This record gives sequence, C-alpha cells and structure tokens, in this order.
Amino acid sequence: MKTTRKGMLLVISGPSGTGKGTLIKLLMEQDPSLVFSVSATTRAPREGEIDGVHYHFVSDEKYDQLVAEGAFVEYANVHGKRYGTLRSEVYGRLEKGENVVLDIDVQGALNVIANEKEKVSIFLLPPSYKELRRRLEGRGTESAETVEGRMAKAAREISRKDRYEYIVVNDNFDEALSQVRAIISAEKHKRTRFNPDVPQE
Repeated sequence: MKTTRKGMLLVISGPSGTGKGTLIKLLMEQDPSLVFSVSATTRAPREGEIDGVHYHFVSDEKYDQLVAEGAFVEYANVHGKRYGTLRSEVYGRLEKGENVVLDIDVQGALNVIANEKEKVSIFLLPPSYKELRRRLEGRGTESAETVEGRMAKAAREISRKDRYEYIVVNDNFDEALSQVRAIISAEKHKRTRFNPDVPQE
C-alpha cells in the first residue's frame, strides 16, 4: 500500500511546574517521528549549549532582520530576551512527514494557534493551584518571590486554556503521558495528514 503522510505541527504548553518538559522529553524518546524545532534567540548560550542544536543564537540586529523578512512562525519577548520559531525549521520537516514539536510558552503558542491553520495544540494543566505551588516549592531552587511570580503567571496562562484544542490534566504523570500519546496517535491518522492509496490486489 502506498501511503502519503504529512507531518503535524504540535504545540504543547503549560505553566511552569506542570511537568511539560519531562513529558515532552519522554514523548521524543518514545516516538522517533517527533522532532524539535530549533528556535532562534538573542540570549547568550549557556554552558554546554551548541549553536544550531539547542538554539540558533543570533544578534539583535540579525533578529530584527528575520522579523522584517517574515522568517518566524511566531516570536516573543520572554524575560527581556527574544525568541522565535523559524519557518525554515518547520515547513520542510512537515512536508517530509516529520512531526514538529514546539516547546514554547503560552504567549508564543497563542500566536501559532491564531496564525497556523494546520496545528495540534495541547494545554497541560495542574490538578490544582495548591498542587502547583507544592511542586514549585518542592524544587528547592527558587525563592519565595520567584514562586509567587510563577503562580501569578500560571493563573494568567490557565485563563487562556480555552484557546487550545486539547486539555490534559497532569494529576498522574503516566496517565497524562498516555493521554497525550493518544492525541498524537489519533492526529497522525487524520485524513489531511494520512491518505493511503488502496491497491487493487
């Protein structure tokens, strides 16, 4: 059977503390069809980060040029630094049948949701604000002030959950991972992405 498969643009968002990073990491390990889009950023590389692998590190001038050229699917200012998803990183891979994962904040995700017709958007929710606070404080790496800031930001982000196609509550991590995998599996078989030719024999 001859099959034609088009990739999906997969947007997964959620407040800090919902387990989004761990969930995406496991999804990528379990499904080789999932690939990361390497974003561009104006921030400096951190120790161990490689240009073109973790990010495309660009100057402010180059970033302005990319914006002017319409080179970004979405772009946003996050904590004083600028980030953007390059069209060149996305569309070629989709045509090859690869499924491109965007691990971006809600601000950037809403830009993709508003501007991209073909996308799959999933919002990861905590079971409660109390549990979210417990997880943030349990990290032991952030000050009380930082936790309060993240809680306030989480409330703003959660208020926009209705803009997403799917919502998954991470009350039990294994169940949440299974639910996200089921969404991806179903979307892979959507007619617009998967249209096999049935042979005569």
